[in-house]
Amino acid sequence: MRKLIFKNTLAILAVLSLVLSLFTFAFASSSKTVRLGVNLELSGAVAQYGQRTLEGLKMAVEEINKKGGVLGKKIELVVFDNKSDKTEALNIATRLATKENVLALLSPVTSGATKSASIAATRYRVPLVSATATDDSVTIDERTGKTKAYVFRICFNDSFQGSVMANFALKTLKVKTAAILYNAASDYSKGLYKNFKETFTKGGGKVVAEEAFQQGEQDFNGILTKIRDKKPDVIFTPVYYDDAGLIIKQARELGMWMPILGTDGFDDPKVVEKAGKKYATNIFFSTHYSSQDTDKRVQDFVKRYKQKYKIEPNALSALGYDLGYFMADAIKRAGSTTDREKLRRALENTKNFVGLTGIISIDSKHNAKKSAVIIEIKNGVHRFKQKLNP
Repeated sequence: MRKLIFKNTLAILAVLSLVLSLFTFAFASSSKTVRLGVNLELSGAVAQYGQRTLEGLKMAVEEINKKGGVLGKKIELVVFDNKSDKTEALNIATRLATKENVLALLSPVTSGATKSASIAATRYRVPLVSATATDDSVTIDERTGKTKAYVFRICFNDSFQGSVMANFALKTLKVKTAAILYNAASDYSKGLYKNFKETFTKGGGKVVAEEAFQQGEQDFNGILTKIRDKKPDVIFTPVYYDDAGLIIKQARELGMWMPILGTDGFDDPKVVEKAGKKYATNIFFSTHYSSQDTDKRVQDFVKRYKQKYKIEPNALSALGYDLGYFMADAIKRAGSTTDREKLRRALENTKNFVGLTGIISIDSKHNAKKSAVIIEIKNGVHRFKQKLNP
């Protein structure tokens, strides 16, 4: 008798679960908005990046909604702070995919957190798009070597960015030797270190020093002294803004005035703030756009952004803005505000999307094929140096 009651109870629970899931789907489908889940670093070590990305994204969504939204519905951003933590990024992605009924995930800024979030995207078959995660393996399953079906990015990847800076060093600065200083705990930093070294040595350059530091390091004097003794023509350090500012300041204080090269992690005012204007010179980094670009669309964006947020938009701001319009374009082409699979296919088939940060086409590895720009910092001031195509 007890077994029969238990079996009947299980059957009732199964039916209730099915009804609840159907109700949830119906609720999500009948919503007057298109819900997009936003999973960003809004506090913690790289909060500046998440905040700038969110500002650009919100600005784009506000503009899209004022024009009527997409497929007759307004876009609603469901925003969570992952606190610059990989585990929290996965927890938030899981919640957004299962409980918040979002159509897609707009993923973390950093590569490590995005890779964590991609676990939920793959498990629950919900498209995830990052504006800023550059590590090559973000869109690739490292066990199989296959492209992750539900993971995309609209920024260029590290293979391109590392190569850009290596070629810039060889061809524009015409240097022969380089030292590399990287964060041993950062997927972003390690990936760029590898790609720069490969391109630089293939191009005839020699890496004379390779030094790693641990997360949270504040005193780089010992490492920099080792590098100084090797007398490199340039230092390549693919790190985020806090580390970049400290490295620049301490290197200059040690009398190391050779060019210091970085990547898009340098694209934040805190680099100059931490280094000091007198030390922040002879610095070059690759990034996704320049506010000094004379393109009318870029200048209109810069003007509106400054009016709204009272600060200069950096590359993260522009990428966040592009992400909003990129998603609206894909949803429109998918022809559905509820079907995740149709959206996935639309994202995969993106060709020649015109954004502030370049013309974006998604390749077979779900990477964005687009141009990069080089920015020079001279006496604390950012100057557009040149644009480089894939």
